[in-house]
Amino acid sequence: MATKTLDQHIEVTPGIAGGKPHIAGHRITVQNIVIWHERMGKSADEIAAEGDLALSDVYAALAYYYDHRSEIDRDIEESEAFIKAVRESSASKLKQKLHGPKD
Repeated sequence: MATKTLDQHIEVTPGIAGGKPHIAGHRITVQNIVIWHERMGKSADEIAAEGDLALSDVYAALAYYYDHRSEIDRDIEESEAFIKAVRESSASKLKQKLHGPKD
């Protein structure tokens, strides 16, 4: 059985996962792993089990994150800002349909 080196766990491939760093052979991004671990409090074991990943994949993603923290944190913030803007826009359209246009 061949062993993987750390750099074989993470890939950056244009056209896959939006070109973001992801687990090799999966579409699960490093950003996903970080959100699940750092913000949702999931353990590496939980993430591995739920994502059908090797535990070493999860730890490699976290190591990659700590090496590229500012870039990935910025991507997370941009994603959250985009989601917030879409929700606010959608809520405004729904409110307008329910209550009619303002005079």
